Amino acid sequence: MIQKNISGGVVHELPADLKKALIASTKALETWEDITPLARNEWICWIESAKKMETREKRINWGCENLEDGKRRPCCWPGCKHR
Repeated sequence: MIQKNISGGVVHELPADLKKALIASTKALETWEDITPLARNEWICWIESAKKMETREKRINWGCENLEDGKRRPCCWPGCKHR
């Protein structure tokens, strides 16, 4: 069953490619829904700040793996400049 209402961030909407990856990983999605809107915003902004599609895809994969492990924020990133 596909969950259509997946939470986004404070400033950023949930991009389709990240939504697809979260739907594919029950554990990542569970953590995603448990973190704060501000934390979700950080993940989205970090992914969207990639300049190359290859980097974006790596960030989505790495991000989902970290969310599966229960990590709540992207590591080693100064944070969203849009908030």
